Amino acid sequence: MDIHFTPDELAFREEVRSFLREKLPASLAAKVKLGKRQSKADICGWMSTLNARGWYANGWPVELGGTGWSVIQKHIFDEECAQFGAPRVLPFGVVMVGPVIIKFGTPEQKAHYLPRILDGTDWWAQGYSEPGSGSDLASLKTRAVRDGDHYVVNGQKTWTTLAQHADWIFCLVRTDPEAKAQRGISFLLIDMNTPGITVRPIVTLDGEHEVNEVFFDNVRVPVANLVGEENQGWTCAKYLLTHERTGLAGVGFSKALIAQLKAIAQEQLCDGKPLLDNPLLRAQIAEVEIQLKATEMSNLRILAASQEGGETGAQSSLLKVKGTEIRQAITHLLRKVIGPYALPFLEEELEQSYAGELLHTDYSATLASQYFIMRKLSIYGGSNEIQKNIVSKMILEL
Repeated sequence: MDIHFTPDELAFREEVRSFLREKLPASLAAKVKLGKRQSKADICGWMSTLNARGWYANGWPVELGGTGWSVIQKHIFDEECAQFGAPRVLPFGVVMVGPVIIKFGTPEQKAHYLPRILDGTDWWAQGYSEPGSGSDLASLKTRAVRDGDHYVVNGQKTWTTLAQHADWIFCLVRTDPEAKAQRGISFLLIDMNTPGITVRPIVTLDGEHEVNEVFFDNVRVPVANLVGEENQGWTCAKYLLTHERTGLAGVGFSKALIAQLKAIAQEQLCDGKPLLDNPLLRAQIAEVEIQLKATEMSNLRILAASQEGGETGAQSSLLKVKGTEIRQAITHLLRKVIGPYALPFLEEELEQSYAGELLHTDYSATLASQYFIMRKLSIYGGSNEIQKNIVSKMILEL
């Protein structure tokens, strides 16, 4: 693989940069870079801006509203968005359930749901994890029983990101309790306004309400909302998780974090000299950068193979493990260089409109919060320990 960008790819990078300079609001970029709380309106507004340019569903087929971009173009776009401070695209609709519907859905499902994902009509949530069924997802217990033209769903999902905003949730449910674990699971699309659904917030250690518990009490779901065949939902799940884990490598995000780390280390002084002059710190930063460059090359290679029809299951697990470890390492170094300023955040400081006296400087106001957030990266999307087991079985054949 040629690691140098072609003239056309460099021109595309400039096109993306011009778009971001023109269309990304400075106030929104400031929120993202400083780790401030983003509202639903912020996120939906940016998704609408991308969709208006035709760049929102960049992994979809062109005929369904996609861009037709190559793997390299997607990589360039993600990297530039991270550098400019654009909000991350919420993956649940456009990156996760959208591709599943494209691959496994009926013509009617594609015609109904895909346009609503593109134009932001529907905000999606992911209903996978349950109490006791996280990395061991095949042990899930949420039950769906066929009753005429409906399924009756009972059970609980947990760690459901931003479910408080969701219009729809895609769920893995057990439709055959007698079958072997993976063979008795189906993939359902559920309207969050259906009677019997309760969303209960989970406030995390950083003080944020990002995740939730979702309860289903005799929720009636039309059989027409089944994606793929009954009891074959595990096939959809594996397809979706491959997309999720590859994205969790977060190369562009890590590059932006390293740039921030270096800038802070240059500002912070020790014995009158910038911390960046400390040879031990420089060695630690260099080690992370080398690992990031290797991960970036692997990411491009694996995505290129996927674009040509290759399987990425175990390889995506490798990216998930290494990418999340790198992001954790960078935030560890960030907290290290700000020293005594690495205090827990003040709730008020998370609001962009806060005009009071700051306990922290701009860059340190939410670093403690970011550090806590990064701890969960090695757990969600399938814990890193489970991903290492997948790699040992499928690649190393241990």
